[in-house]
Amino acid sequence: MPIMAARLYHDGKLVRDLGPDETIPDESDPGDFFWLGLYEPTPGELEGIAARFGLHPLAVEDALKANQLPKVEVYGDQLFVIARTANLDGDAIQPGETAFFVDRHFIVSVRHGSARGHAEVRAQLESSPALLGHGPDYVLHAVLDFIVDGYFPVIDAIEDRLLLLEDSVMDTPLDAAEIRHLYAQRHHVIRFQRLTGLMKDVAQKLATAPLPCIDDPVRPFFRDVWDHVQRAEFRLTGLRDVAASVVDTNSLLEQQRQGAITRQLAAWAAILAVPTAIAGIYGMNFEHMPELGWTFGYPLALALMGGICGLLYWRFKHIGWL
Repeated sequence: MPIMAARLYHDGKLVRDLGPDETIPDESDPGDFFWLGLYEPTPGELEGIAARFGLHPLAVEDALKANQLPKVEVYGDQLFVIARTANLDGDAIQPGETAFFVDRHFIVSVRHGSARGHAEVRAQLESSPALLGHGPDYVLHAVLDFIVDGYFPVIDAIEDRLLLLEDSVMDTPLDAAEIRHLYAQRHHVIRFQRLTGLMKDVAQKLATAPLPCIDDPVRPFFRDVWDHVQRAEFRLTGLRDVAASVVDTNSLLEQQRQGAITRQLAAWAAILAVPTAIAGIYGMNFEHMPELGWTFGYPLALALMGGICGLLYWRFKHIGWL
């Protein structure tokens, strides 16, 4: 059984851990609630948990698929929530999924693909019995807040890389491989931003909509999660803009470099055209041509070529073409 944690709480205080083979009691005190954390359970394992807690089969099916979008659904007196996590694998954002089944007396989390377990947030909550005493709805808030806070290291890492790339592109143009990599990273950011937009809707619904298992004193905590998701979404919008600006800047600088090269080639072509034209005229070998019998004709032709070429060079240099 892939149970990462199975704990019984009473009025916010840990009563005991439940062993992997221990049957969860059917009757519980009004102040009791269970917190079960599962990691990538098999269909048979999750169905056993579902039978014990009376989970809706459609929600169980969604929790097993591990490819659902963030959402909040109500099944009778229970709440079903799906959140998406994010891990950075190299330069790629790898999303994971965590599903929550929430009731007045229990919360079951089903984690897929996320590298960050909930042991840290569980320890923090157990050190604050007054907050944990709110019940499963506060646990849901705490884990969602933990998931959303995990977005920011991913965003920071991508932002640092994009800003370094933005600085370097001013000196060195991007090659084809770097441009393809940049576009791939931008696509990852766009997909991640779509998920954060849906996560924002989830947090807003939990903070404002009348839902079972969510008490009014806990709603301000969900508004805090909502605010964090909005900040993450705003920063992802900035990353999209940075990625687009790097591509645009690289394109403009490349056009500028090509324009400078084109101007240089045009200037040298114009300079070389002068001796080519004069030499071509005198190379036609006609019998009656000016200055053919003059002693200074040849030096004059060379001086004329050099003078015009020098004048053109000075002019092109003056206007910045050379």
